[in-house]
Amino acid sequence: MKKPLFILLAIFGTFVQLHSQEKPLSPLNNPADKSLLKSETSEMNWFMLKDTLKVQIGKVQTQIQKKKEKIYIITTVDMKQSTTKWVDSTIVETQNFKPVYHSSFNQQRDMVLKFGKKITGYYLDKKTGTKTNISEEVHKPFFDSNFYPQLIRLLPLKEGYSNTISIFDYNPAAKIGAINATIKNTQETTITFKGQKKQVWKVETTDDISNNTAISTYYIDKSTREILKQEIDFGGRKMLMELVD
Repeated sequence: MKKPLFILLAIFGTFVQLHSQEKPLSPLNNPADKSLLKSETSEMNWFMLKDTLKVQIGKVQTQIQKKKEKIYIITTVDMKQSTTKWVDSTIVETQNFKPVYHSSFNQQRDMVLKFGKKITGYYLDKKTGTKTNISEEVHKPFFDSNFYPQLIRLLPLKEGYSNTISIFDYNPAAKIGAINATIKNTQETTITFKGQKKQVWKVETTDDISNNTAISTYYIDKSTREILKQEIDFGGRKMLMELVD
């Protein structure tokens, strides 16, 4: 009786070991359905939630241009309390979403990243006036951190789906380099959106940028793969983004 038990334990141990060694998703390990990403323009209202209050603090517009070789994504954030808009631009390869370029300009800082054998560019802290030239080497494949929310809606989502995504982020106040984003859980559910019932994938995520303290929950339309809304929980505060018709 001991021998079969030993064999079962050995098989289980091997399974756990193999499972724990699964590679994070990356351009070299990419199960996304590329046909789901199309040229489009969308806008979301951005709210801060407190108790029963829902206060709009801004708008986020996303423009996607899908070309034969490259995909261009421009995100413009218009905050009510800011006199200038925040603009992030991301370029990835169409074939596997390998990052090519990322820039981000807002009141606090300017940043430009060019992805190649090395990651080069600059980071300008507008509060201190300090400009840092960037030259980073990363010896593993990754997605741009600004692209992974788009990637999530293209994945083979199903009940209970979870995974790890390798991303690159440059933030001197948080993390620099190749880090992970994590899909913690996926549920099939129904929500009421703009007065209509919608079948959605509810996808709960976190990442190393916030030391996994911020939780983003995406509600993705099952048929169109549009992100209908996104909830963000961090430090006891909660924000909400909702797609504008």
